Amino acid sequence: MLHNFKLTLAYDGTAYCGWQIQPNGVTIQEILQEKIALILRHQVTLIGSGRTDSGVHAAGQIAHFHYHDSIELFRFQGSLNALLPRDIRILAVEEVALDFHAQHSAKSKTYHYHMHLDHVLDPFIRLYRLHVKEKVDIDLMRKAARLFVGEHDFTSFANEAHSGSASQNAVRTMRRLDIVDQPGGVRLEFEADGFLYKMVRNITGTLLEVARGKRPIDDINKILAAKDRRYAGQAAPPQGLFLMHVQYKSGVIHLTNNDHID
Repeated sequence: MLHNFKLTLAYDGTAYCGWQIQPNGVTIQEILQEKIALILRHQVTLIGSGRTDSGVHAAGQIAHFHYHDSIELFRFQGSLNALLPRDIRILAVEEVALDFHAQHSAKSKTYHYHMHLDHVLDPFIRLYRLHVKEKVDIDLMRKAARLFVGEHDFTSFANEAHSGSASQNAVRTMRRLDIVDQPGGVRLEFEADGFLYKMVRNITGTLLEVARGKRPIDDINKILAAKDRRYAGQAAPPQGLFLMHVQYKSGVIHLTNNDHID
């Protein structure tokens, strides 16, 4: 009988070439599939809620895989964490209904982007913040951020806009884009029903250009209307970006399970 298992995981993306398996670098998906195969003695295909880029972190990534037998969940989680490098951790393992899909069942996602605005960057957070050394007008950034809220065609803020999901439909609904004060700087909190490839980093880079006086705030609506990546700002670097949370549609069934790994 086929079973479906949902993983909630966190990782420091500094040392990895993103989530998705690729030929020229070590990725989170590759390592997880390798360690799961050691435990189950069976190759599985792990599907993530979305791909995070090289150097991007996650506090609440979701993935699922199918397996032909039941699993003792607590034991499996402990065994997997024991095999994984210390910068990847499985926070929870659940058995879910077969129709659950980590990507397609998602209702919304939340990303945070962290900026350090003080003159000196604490070396202990250098891998998790963008250090902005120029003067930044945070009030202006907040005004510009509000222009992204709502339903828009985000083609101008998508890399590879003519391939993948962006080529089929680049319209997304940004539920909120909040600029939140934090020690030493701010974080940008993005929540939307979905994100295009590098959309968060491209929006962040454009907001920074506005807040630093490099372009007028009126450019935001013009960039959205252009539907052309060349009009938007440079992508912000990856280290400040975290996938925080994935919200799923109501009715996702979580099953209880006391069986053991064979």
